[in-house]
Amino acid sequence: MSQRNKNVYVIELELKVLEHKKFRDANPAYVDGKKCFYVGMTGRTPEERFLQHKEGYKSNSFAERYGIGLRPWYFKKLNPMTEEEAKKMEIEKARTLRKRGYGVWYN
Repeated sequence: MSQRNKNVYVIELELKVLEHKKFRDANPAYVDGKKCFYVGMTGRTPEERFLQHKEGYKSNSFAERYGIGLRPWYFKKLNPMTEEEAKKMEIEKARTLRKRGYGVWYN
């Protein structure tokens, strides 16, 4: 049986991230004024992983440079989960946020 030792997390990003063409191109349905997020999964706690991003350890450049903080209401009730569940949920969470007009980056 697979262990439930993975967590999905959502980091709010500064809107300055929209200055990057790569980010804008990944979010063609972005609605002006809506928030931007980074969605990821980890074997650590979301809090530990957020600190790693900010410290530059195995970090996503958008999360490192523009990460404001975790937004637990988007993920807290989901964790922990198996690795397979987390991989699917990371994509599902990112797509759901994008459908709502938010700017989103995920791996």
